Amino acid sequence: MFEQTFKNLDDILRKEAGCASELDYTEQTSWLLFLKYLDDLEVSRATDAELRGQIYTPIIDAAHRWSLWAAPKDAAGKLDHNRAKTGPDLIAYVNRELFPYLEGFKGRAASADTIEYKISEIFGEIRNKFQSGYSLRDAIDAVDELSFGGQVQKHELSELYEAKIKNMGNAGRNGGEYYTPRPLIRAMIKVVKPTLYDTVYDGAAGSCGFLCEAYDYLLPLAKTTADRERLQKRTFFAKEKKSLAYVIGTMNMILHGIEAPNIVHTNTLAEQVLDIQEKDRFDVILANPPFGGKERPEIQQNFPIKTGETAYLFLQHFIKSLRAGGSAAVVMKNTFLSNTDNASLALRRELLESCNLHTVLDMPGGTFQGAGVKTVVLFFDKGEPTRIIWYYRLDPGRNMGKTNPLNDADMADFIARQANFAEGPNSWSVAADTLDPATFDLTVRIQMHPKPRRCAAPRRYSMRSPRWTPRVRSFWRE
Repeated sequence: MFEQTFKNLDDILRKEAGCASELDYTEQTSWLLFLKYLDDLEVSRATDAELRGQIYTPIIDAAHRWSLWAAPKDAAGKLDHNRAKTGPDLIAYVNRELFPYLEGFKGRAASADTIEYKISEIFGEIRNKFQSGYSLRDAIDAVDELSFGGQVQKHELSELYEAKIKNMGNAGRNGGEYYTPRPLIRAMIKVVKPTLYDTVYDGAAGSCGFLCEAYDYLLPLAKTTADRERLQKRTFFAKEKKSLAYVIGTMNMILHGIEAPNIVHTNTLAEQVLDIQEKDRFDVILANPPFGGKERPEIQQNFPIKTGETAYLFLQHFIKSLRAGGSAAVVMKNTFLSNTDNASLALRRELLESCNLHTVLDMPGGTFQGAGVKTVVLFFDKGEPTRIIWYYRLDPGRNMGKTNPLNDADMADFIARQANFAEGPNSWSVAADTLDPATFDLTVRIQMHPKPRRCAAPRRYSMRSPRWTPRVRSFWRE
């Protein structure tokens, strides 16, 4: 229904001098989609209020509504070209009036879970990159053809938007920061098995792929109005530092069906990890933190294990943010398993002693387009130390790449075997007490043909089981 509209929009953006990359295309599409969504939302709310005999107070004032400046209609419901802004007048209005007005919502937002907060954060950071008011006019006309009125339309729009995010992820190293292959995310969710009563968190949210997929996983289980309200307001939580990622993540969750996503625009690592309290913790954590980045010394001071490696700081944050009995799945660079620097040694020890690292999934090269690194996924439950680790080396039987991306079928054997920690050609178990106590080396390569002392399958602990007794000598101790 809307595929051609998205193609037309891409054509317009490629011809626009102010937009030079897939990141620019997605950014500019996002703010336009957001304002069109907001206008449709206001119309829907006004109609509902009228049916109930109530008066609806619009979020956006009359002078700045989409229906006035972007798509004024004549009596026949067609675009009124005499009233619609275009050319230099349109650019001047957007840059000098519209964006400053929308940024001003910051002072009126009651909390981060309100639409007003989303408006202020998005338009306080993002900038209009259209240089030609005629190109912007064409883009607005294309976006105005879209409708957010029903679930069918939203579902199609979410798939088209996901495709744009994927294209952005394939565009190069920077684009890859925003996209984790969805088959991998779905496999991680199936292993962790969140429930309707869990809180799900991603502190390095990017495009919010983990939360969107978790929402899709849980939505069929929501049978009542109370269940659906819980999913809307009290299940999914995220933090994101980068402005573009925040905008994309917010729009992605909206298109998947969450009206006011609980995404906070902040630097997660600026939080003092020792100050995290029980009320700040979550039942499930799903994340792919950025790796390879370097953090400043003042940020490192927020963590007991000092390191400039961004991913290591995020892992400390996730361990501390996980509720006792909670479960996590976190993507890490595979060198974490074997690096010999002090921070790597200390962090592996903390992970093994404070959590049950029950599964290590070794991903093939090429899983992440443009990243150029190999990764592993760490699955762990908080509450008891690790006893047995189950390894799985994923072998799709082909070279991974842009034309041969990861798919759901590639993950099927892993998901099936992981349910019972079954051993096979690509899977095996290692007893934690056989690890080198000096290095806690977890390298997949050196564990290829182990013969561990194995008396039982790895034990899993979750909030649904009372059998956890955290007794570890570290600051993670509850």
